[in-house]
Amino acid sequence: MNDGVNIDTAIILAGGLGTRLRAAVAEVPKPMAPINGHPFLECQMDFWLKQGIRHFILSVGYKHELISSYFGSEYRGATIDYVVEDVPMGTGGGLLLSLKYLSNTNPFLLLNGDSFFDVSISELLKHHLANRAAVTFSLFRTSEEGRYMGMRLRDDGRILSLGDKQNQSTALANGGVYVVDPKVFDGYPAPTKKVLSLEADIFPELLKSEAGMWGHESKGLFIDIGVPEDYFRAQDMLAFQKIPK
Repeated sequence: MNDGVNIDTAIILAGGLGTRLRAAVAEVPKPMAPINGHPFLECQMDFWLKQGIRHFILSVGYKHELISSYFGSEYRGATIDYVVEDVPMGTGGGLLLSLKYLSNTNPFLLLNGDSFFDVSISELLKHHLANRAAVTFSLFRTSEEGRYMGMRLRDDGRILSLGDKQNQSTALANGGVYVVDPKVFDGYPAPTKKVLSLEADIFPELLKSEAGMWGHESKGLFIDIGVPEDYFRAQDMLAFQKIPK
């Protein structure tokens, strides 16, 4: 337990067009790309169900009907709400639209819909609460220059800057799993039809406002299916994630 605070809700940003993956998967939206016969999104949800998530809020757009018709309003005991973007609003817009579906003021899990990161919710939440953070980023080490959002941290883990270029053999990068305190968005402007990026717009604004943003390195498996090469690698890497029916 973490001082009586727990996380039971996850917002998954699953509205991207997936243009880089079209060469390998053209018929379905990126989160529905098949992994050993099951949608990637299902692999994600199964993993977080095992850690206590009981409410999913799916921010969807491109071919969203394929997602909602597959999962419906409930999946393995967890309720599902859908936030449909009639026009693309970006990951930031999708997040802001999703906030109204939160049922409590506890921190929530925020996930990228095209990556999998084996992170412990309880470990991330413990770190989040200890620092009284507004947002806690899960981080991994990578040598792929320019592909992921790098960042610079203080020795205690507080984030000093976002989007730093990697200048060493391995650097800390954003793993797309976050613990977020919803109160950080109190008084935040309502979303408009403008496209907003989570990484390029929302997070830099929060950093400027001196909201407490912290990073926590995790050693677990990370895979981003955004490009065909890694999508094909995911077939083997994620084979163990399926929960038996």
